[in-house]
Amino acid sequence: MTNQDFTLEEWLRKHQSQFYPLVPFDAIQDRLLAMDFTDANTALTADVLNDTAAFSAYVTTQLQSAGARYGYGGYNEHRTVYSRSPHFSDAAAGGEPRRLHLGMDIWGPAGTPVYAPVSGMVHSYAYNNNPSDYGATIILSHQLDGRQFYTLYGHLSLADLALAKEGNYVVAGQLLAHFGEPHENGNWPPHLHFQVIEDIGLNEGDYPGVCRYSEREFYLRNCPNPDAIIQWQQWLG
Repeated sequence: MTNQDFTLEEWLRKHQSQFYPLVPFDAIQDRLLAMDFTDANTALTADVLNDTAAFSAYVTTQLQSAGARYGYGGYNEHRTVYSRSPHFSDAAAGGEPRRLHLGMDIWGPAGTPVYAPVSGMVHSYAYNNNPSDYGATIILSHQLDGRQFYTLYGHLSLADLALAKEGNYVVAGQLLAHFGEPHENGNWPPHLHFQVIEDIGLNEGDYPGVCRYSEREFYLRNCPNPDAIIQWQQWLG
């Protein structure tokens, strides 16, 4: 079989032993909390979502109460949290808002280091500063045993962009960035949005991390489950 006989997610899972941890995590000592940002979570009222300090306090309280180092989840999740910003609404699409999340979120303290999980090159970077957008963003391109793909890192520290340079080679395990503060990460509670992309097209420094539900088939195929790289689903209770 050739590499094209596998989906990208299958290919990534086939090579899992080669991936470096994305953030510091000890599977023996550290706990993870599955976080729900759908309408099933009634604690996330409009008042909480529209107040970044209150939203951040909610996340911190949830982690502390669970004794968890990180919150985790969100791939293929239909989220109501995006109602907090007009950035996710598009009248040109017949009024259908973007609500389906295409990456995996890791919620934790600002300043948490982020490492390249696999070797590659800096494809592009940008400061996406629309309300509730990615904020500081870096995209890497990778060739893994002949298969090309991209990884996107959103909600980073602005200081990390000053060190990024397109075309620079990044070694697996190399420090890449840090979780940003709300004022530089799109006005979100500190976290990392990590996304895998098969075909990035002409996009530079940005790629949709949330799509319309009607577009889910295309985007979920092009953006497979990032847990194939992170490998944390097994540690969730």
